[in-house]
Formats: sequence, structure tokens, C-alpha cells
Amino acid sequence: MEKKSEINGHAMPSSASTARMLENSEEPVEEDQQQQQEEKKKKRGCKERLTRFLSRNLLVILTVSGVLVGVGLGMLVRGMNLSKAQMSHFAFPGEMLLRMLKMIILPLVVCSLVSGAASLDTRSLGKLGGIAVAYFLVTTLIASGIGVALAFIIKPGVGAGALNTNSLGLESVSSNKETTDSFLDLARNLFPSNLVAAAFRSYATDYKMVAVGNDTNGTILYQKVPIGTEADGMNILGLVLFAMMFGVALRILGEEGEELIRFFNAFNEATMVLVSWIMWYIPFGIMFLVGSKIIEMEDVVLLVTSLGKYIFASILGHIIHGGIVLPLIYFAFTRKNPFSFLSGLITPFTTAFATCSSSATLPSMIKCVEENNGVDKRISRFILPIGATVNMDGAAIFQCIAAVFIAQLNNTELNAGQIFTILVTATASSVGAAGIPAGGIITIAIILEAIGLPTNDLSLMLAVDWIVDRTTTVVNVEGDALGAGILHHINQLEMKKHQQEVAEELEEVKVESVANVQAEEETSPLVMHQTKILEGMPEAIESVL
Repeated sequence: MEKKSEINGHAMPSSASTARMLENSEEPVEEDQQQQQEEKKKKRGCKERLTRFLSRNLLVILTVSGVLVGVGLGMLVRGMNLSKAQMSHFAFPGEMLLRMLKMIILPLVVCSLVSGAASLDTRSLGKLGGIAVAYFLVTTLIASGIGVALAFIIKPGVGAGALNTNSLGLESVSSNKETTDSFLDLARNLFPSNLVAAAFRSYATDYKMVAVGNDTNGTILYQKVPIGTEADGMNILGLVLFAMMFGVALRILGEEGEELIRFFNAFNEATMVLVSWIMWYIPFGIMFLVGSKIIEMEDVVLLVTSLGKYIFASILGHIIHGGIVLPLIYFAFTRKNPFSFLSGLITPFTTAFATCSSSATLPSMIKCVEENNGVDKRISRFILPIGATVNMDGAAIFQCIAAVFIAQLNNTELNAGQIFTILVTATASSVGAAGIPAGGIITIAIILEAIGLPTNDLSLMLAVDWIVDRTTTVVNVEGDALGAGILHHINQLEMKKHQQEVAEELEEVKVESVANVQAEEETSPLVMHQTKILEGMPEAIESVL
């Protein structure tokens, strides 16, 4: 029978011309189908990429949105003239966020440092610790130098002699603590006498006047005597040192300490799970935290115009140090793009901006550094808690600017010795600055006392601290994060170098053994045994030989 073909639904007899017609009619259909499939693939690929991007960065988007919505909400509610009680009720969700973050600090710091110090061998621990201390010291000194230089260039206090606490309606801040006692307290807090009390109190020197006798006129003579008191606030410096030493002791203990190391590791992982839960509350809490700060502002225009140059100098110093100096240091060590590293840390930076607390930012910082930037857990959990305590680059900048600002305000010319004292004192006192909102204001008093300036103008700093402290905290945590990245890179290089050395040693042993076997006079069964092991299991060479 004659074969039939169909074209447009009509049966036609088969022939060469019919076949050509059939092929020509099918080609456009196939091309259309391929184009449709490619378009579907593209659309599906775009949707998948968008979904993947949103799922990966959902928390970042929500956190940034929380800040923006908080600003808008604060401006909206600001016009309602809320009472003090209503303001505190409005700020309640933000207060809950701070309480949750502070709740997790103690177990996180202690467990992460114990497990981090115990997981690193003592040789690498000492080397990494030395590099970390050098990094923190150098970056803080650079930050102090930037602060002093900007203060002399911008001169925020020149011509502002009429500016005083009364014109702005501010209360004076008194600080009668001497510089020597401030540094002695720092050393005392490194070794707390009671670890339980260190979880919520720290040592602070106070003074009382004691009668020591009479002079020739019969007047009673008094002497100021320092006495030890307990100040509210976690002694995180002492807890950090104890946790580090305890982790090293467990490592040295060997097998007997393994059970306790596993306990702290499990405790640490459980704490990180709690952190991941808290992080989903951050966008909501930040919204009310930022909004409540905007509502509380009284006459922000007067403050900004009066102290505008001081605010500008401080924020400019933070931009230079955080946007140029720290990324350059990271690039010099790692030869990697620092901004791609920092892009994975938007959530902790936003948290730092909203909470003004390095310690409160620590939980989200550890999580993001490990998950987004791939930093080794042993490095991040060892170095970040230390950095949150002792590395305060942003604080050093604004403290130096504040000290020079107050000197200019009082028409005091600073000599070279006083400038050097500001640099050294700001670097040292920033170590003891509490990782809490307005924690750096108290340490400015130490600098002022060291160079012989009055501390009654500190209230001016306190008036605008809520503005400056936000960029200060962001720079503080950025320095910690980049330090962790640098240490991770150095640790990776050390590991590769060690692996190459081991491989070279094994290769040398293998070549020597093969040469011995091939020698005619060598018939020892021991060498034959070694050769078989070399062929079958190279990693066992060292133990066999």
C-alpha cells in the first residue's frame, strides 16, 4: 500500500516532494518549541536565583527595613507628644531585644573562649594570640592618631567658648577618679576575686575623706583615701581572661580534660542555636529601638548646630578608619577583597548601629562570620569575644577628638607631651571601656585627668553621644571581624605549610626506602616490609620507621 503523510491535517501520498514539504512545515514548530523552552528555563533560573537570594539575605533585608521603618515610625509618633510613661511603653519591644542579647553574652563568651582555647594547640594559640594582640594594639593606635589629627585639622572647639552646659540645659557629669586608680582597676578586674560576682559586678575605686590629725591652728586635716567598691555591670575582662586560661589548662590536661571540653563545645553549640532564634527577633526589636530614640530627642537641631563640628569630626574619623584603614590592613594580609568580606556582615553592623553595644552584637557577629564568610569556628570563637572586650578602635577615635575638643573649648594649648599622653591613654583606656551604650564617655575622664583638663564639660559629649556612639560601635565590631578574617587566613597558610612539610618528609622517606630495596646487597626483610607499607599506606611511614 502507498504510504500516506499528513500536512495541516490532510492526508497526502508519500513522495520526495511531500517529505520536503513535511520537513519544512515541522522546522518552524521545533524552533518555536526550543525558544519557548529556553525562555521558560531563563524565567525559572531567574526565579530560582531570586528565591535563593531572598532566602539567603532575608534577615539582612528585614533588619535594614526595621531601621528604616523605625525612623519613619519615630518621626510619625514624635508629633503626638507622648508622656514619659507612654515613651517607655513604646520602647518596650526594643528593650526586650537588648535584654535577650545581654542574656546570651555570658554563656557565649565563657563557652566560646573555653572551647576555642582548648581546640587550638598551645603553640598555635600563643602565635595567634600574639598576632591578635599586635593587630588590636596597632589598629587602636592608628585610630587614636586619626582622631587627634582630625581634631587639630577641623578644630571643633575653636570659637565655641560660649558653648556651655547651661545654654543647652545639660547636667554636669562629675568624675573624681584619678588616672592611676583607673589603670589599677583595669588590672584588678583582670583577676576577679569572685567569678560569680564578676558575672554582674566589676571592681571600681571610690574615695573617702579620712581625718589624719590637726595642724598648728587646730584645724582637722583630711586625706583622700581610695576604697574598693563594686560597680554594676559585668566584669567581662576578668571572665575573658579566666575562660582563656581555663581552656588552655583543659588542653594541657589531655585525656582527662576531654569530657569537659566536649561539654563546653556542646554548651557553645546550644548557645548558637539560641542566638539563631534571637536573630529573627532583631528586625522587630530594632524598629522600636530606633523609633524610641527619635521620640526621646528634645532639641536635636540646637545640639547638632552647637556641636556640629565635633559630630562631623568623629563620624569622619570613623568613615576614614572603617572605610579605608581597616580594609587596607585586611587586604595587605590576605590579598582578598575586604568589602566582599564585610558584605556578609550587614546584620551585625545594623545591630551595632541600633544597639550601640559591641557585646550585644557579639552573638550575631560570631554566627555571620562563620556562616557567611567561612571563618574557622576555633578562630572566630576565640578571637571575637576578646575583640569585643579589648578592641575599641571607634571609641579611641572619638575619645581623642573629645579630649582635643575640650582643650580647645577651654583655650588650652596642647604640647607634644600632652598629645602623646592622649594617644597612649586613649589606646590603653579603650581596652577597659565597657561594651555598652555610652561606655566610652567614662573613659574620656581618664584622658582629661591625664592631661590636666577639667571634666565638667563631659556633659557635652553625653548630649550627642547617642549620635556618635552608633558609628563608634560599627567601627569597633568591624575591626573585630576583619581581625578574625586575618587570623583565619594566617591559620590557613600555616596549615598548608605544615601539610607541605609533612608531604615532603614522607616523599624523602619513600625515595630512600625504594633506593635501599633496589640495591643488590640489601636483602633485609625489614626493608621489604617497609616497601610494602610504602606502596599500600603512605601515611603509616613515620610510625613504621
